Amino acid sequence: MIINGLGLQKEEEAVFLLRSLYEKYGFSQYKMNKFEAYDLYVQNKDFLISDGIITFTDTNGKLMALKPDVTLSIVKNSSEEENVVEKVYYDENVYRVSSGTNSFKEIRQVGIECIGAVDSYQIFEVLYLAAKSLQTLSEDSVLDISDFGMLTELAEAVGLDSAIRRKVFKLIGEKNLHELVSTCKKVGLEEEKISALSAFVTVYGDPCVALPELKEALGKFISEERFVRLETLFSGLAKAGIGGMVNLDFSVVSDTDYYNGIVFRGFIKKIPLRVLSGGQYDRLLEKMGKKSKAIGFAVYLDLLSDLSVNEKRFDVDALLLYDESVSEEMISSCAQEMVSEGKKVVVQKNVPEKLRFLELYRITESGVKLLERNA
Repeated sequence: MIINGLGLQKEEEAVFLLRSLYEKYGFSQYKMNKFEAYDLYVQNKDFLISDGIITFTDTNGKLMALKPDVTLSIVKNSSEEENVVEKVYYDENVYRVSSGTNSFKEIRQVGIECIGAVDSYQIFEVLYLAAKSLQTLSEDSVLDISDFGMLTELAEAVGLDSAIRRKVFKLIGEKNLHELVSTCKKVGLEEEKISALSAFVTVYGDPCVALPELKEALGKFISEERFVRLETLFSGLAKAGIGGMVNLDFSVVSDTDYYNGIVFRGFIKKIPLRVLSGGQYDRLLEKMGKKSKAIGFAVYLDLLSDLSVNEKRFDVDALLLYDESVSEEMISSCAQEMVSEGKKVVVQKNVPEKLRFLELYRITESGVKLLERNA
């Protein structure tokens, strides 16, 4: 079932399908409380999408927070069993500033996390499930993937210090080629190194085309092994039948304090913001005293809800008007017949002022008459 021809699954059905998808691949559900100790979030504030955190003081005087994120809780409570990957999915409400309204909202979020002995297969599987998640939500979606490790490797190879590196990564994320070149020249980088960094802005799209171009531009600075890993990953995704919706795009960058390796974002047509975001975040685990590796993603369902509201042309398919001369039995029979045809129906004596309807009917003792149809 889709929303108004947009190819978007209705939220409840989408969540059911997503949960079923993850369970098929052996992910178990992770459940958490609505709130955690505030310290968990303030110590990892850069990892959060929004700085806004709703706090309150518990009866014992401890400062608590309504959860703005699920991943931090999963990492905190994860076990570290040698050579094993802990695979969980979640369906939780988080409380943070919504990108659509800039005000606090309760946002339903679905996602998966893999923590432990994460290897190339686990990375492939998470990317595959991210792509299948997008396909579950919409017929028209794309998954943009980059390798943050490649960015870091090149930055080290050309000699960028940490301050300049952050600025350069930011400009690559913005696809701001002019300012990127200008910044590199100001710090005295040679033309060859500037050209290599510029490739992260100019080379993107179909991996079959983009990867060879990137290899030609960066081959002197990036290890062959890293290119082989990327080629193997994209080849596997293509063989799994999702190559057509995957792009190589280095504008997908993340915080250097937490992320490493593969990072990715998912987009749906007509939604300007990402609806899915994920990546490898080994550095977060290291910061939290864990030795494991990790990769995961989250799906932001509030964006789908906002779109369905904005795009919906009609509140109901049929508005049935009646007066007191018509029996309740006849009114009910007319309504039930339309409902059985798959229509959304509302019965009223008069037309509500703000109700948007596709068809307007009048029920009389002799039958049902179509009065108006809004194309």
